[in-house]
Amino acid sequence: MRQEKPYSFLLRPQHPKGGNRRLSSKLRSIQVTITLTFTSVAVLVAVVVSLMLYNKFAKTAEENANMNMQQIIEQVNYNLGLYVKGMRNIFETAEDQITNSPSVDSALLMERMAMLMGSREDLVSAAVFTPQGKYVVGTAGQKLRSNTQLETQSWFTTAKRTSEISYSAPHIQNLFKGQYIWVVSISKLIQYQEKGELKTGILLMDFNFRTIDELSKQVKLGKRGYAYILDQLGNIVYHPQQQLIYAGLKYENVEPVLEYAYRSYLDESTGEKRFITVRTLEQTGWKIVGVAYYDEIVTTKRDLNTFLSWFLAVVILCVIIVSVFLSARIARPIRKLERTLQQVGEGDLNTRIDVSGAYEVEQLSKRFNLMLQRIRQLMDQIIYEQETKRKGELEVLQSQINPHFLYNTLNSVIRLAERGKTEEVVTMIQSLSKFFRISLSKGNNMITVQEELDHIRHYLVIQSFRFKNKFRYEIVAQDEVLQCQTIKLILQPIVENALYHGIEMMPDEGFISIHAELKDDLVIIRISDNGLGMSKETMKVILTGGSKSMNGSGVGVRNVNERIELYYGREYGLSFESEIEEGTTVTLIFPALAKGEGNEGFKEDETSA
Repeated sequence: MRQEKPYSFLLRPQHPKGGNRRLSSKLRSIQVTITLTFTSVAVLVAVVVSLMLYNKFAKTAEENANMNMQQIIEQVNYNLGLYVKGMRNIFETAEDQITNSPSVDSALLMERMAMLMGSREDLVSAAVFTPQGKYVVGTAGQKLRSNTQLETQSWFTTAKRTSEISYSAPHIQNLFKGQYIWVVSISKLIQYQEKGELKTGILLMDFNFRTIDELSKQVKLGKRGYAYILDQLGNIVYHPQQQLIYAGLKYENVEPVLEYAYRSYLDESTGEKRFITVRTLEQTGWKIVGVAYYDEIVTTKRDLNTFLSWFLAVVILCVIIVSVFLSARIARPIRKLERTLQQVGEGDLNTRIDVSGAYEVEQLSKRFNLMLQRIRQLMDQIIYEQETKRKGELEVLQSQINPHFLYNTLNSVIRLAERGKTEEVVTMIQSLSKFFRISLSKGNNMITVQEELDHIRHYLVIQSFRFKNKFRYEIVAQDEVLQCQTIKLILQPIVENALYHGIEMMPDEGFISIHAELKDDLVIIRISDNGLGMSKETMKVILTGGSKSMNGSGVGVRNVNERIELYYGREYGLSFESEIEEGTTVTLIFPALAKGEGNEGFKEDETSA
């Protein structure tokens, strides 16, 4: 059962002492507190963040410099790869033309080779040699020089050792007369037809090194950084300071470069810190090496340090200005809110807080107004519930001594006595006595389910004499539910409605069934009758007071439902199921409280005598 407790509402405003209040208004005011706190925290955060940013940006500067260098070298590697791929495509085209030609010296082949030579400006020469170094065929107009020592040249020896395309290091083209150009040679063993015989030879194509040189010269890694190229043996293919390298005035530590195809590291072998990035050109095996100087990144750090110092000074100044302005803006509406709350604290619940300002202060005002409104509603609800409870208890007390019911019952006893039906008179008087004894219950409002069932059974016994065997009844209960506590007199109004509104007007015999059970810690009691039933409209208004017994106790079904809700909560109460001409079932549900040892269950099925 819900226990109603008296509510009290008392606010006691706290009044600080005069000296403390003056101190609070000056040194401990919210404006001063916010200003000092916000400034101190902001300055501390700004200093910490600046230090963190400096370290982060310095590290990021190094990482970015290294990343930019890697990206530049990757781009150089990509561009050179495209150029070498183009060289390879021209070479493979020439190879296909020679291999598929019926004769290596045919006019058609010479014409196609001439067209191929004219398709690229960087293509210097093309020729086919036997593995013994004998000149077979070449570009029109080119004459082979004597004493070329062809068999000793690197491109020739490499082509003889492998069937794959080989690329030479840059060298001066000295095979043909009148040409002294720096070239890169591509060579490979091929098959060709000569006088109807399939032979093996070496195809050579020379490409001007100028294009590779120009691609490499465009690389800029900072003010002093550069890129250079090594072949697979560690020979320098390209270097922007190649003359100094040959003169011994500059040194490049190439041993770590040759160990890896893809690498980035810090090198100090020359006495200066340098970032080194290595990438490998897949087609040729050349190493493209990027060099960036560490002191240029240190310069970036110094610039960053100067910038952060000025930035920190400006931030601190701005924080002080903003904190003073914001603290004043925040403090004004809060002081106004404090004065209004003081009125509420003095007991005036009808005071409405109307404070504008910051969003949070406005929301606080709205929430406090809602809280005051809710408090007033709850106090009104408590008063209403207490009045409803007292009214319900008064109606129950009135129903306990219902003059109309008592008058009708005594009339029935007199008629039975006049007819000489002594046994029926005794039974009826005993039931009436027990009925009123349970109704009074020594002033207690809570009884057991068994007592409530006994009460309704005596009521039905009395009514069965009055209605002259017009109905039968059945009461069934589980053992476990009998000792559960319940509000008394909750079944009589429902059974009374079943008799007067459901069964009395029926031409056939009526039947009332009462079942009580315990399920999931809930007491469930169902009262069913086979009477006239109710319409959906009647069921909608029956719990609102629109439908009420005219000849019953006066408590009514609505009062039963309100009493259950009042004692146990609004989730409990009555529910109805009914169909016209098929009867009605009313279900009562409330919590099982104070369960004791189970008594023997009982089932009664009686027909009035």
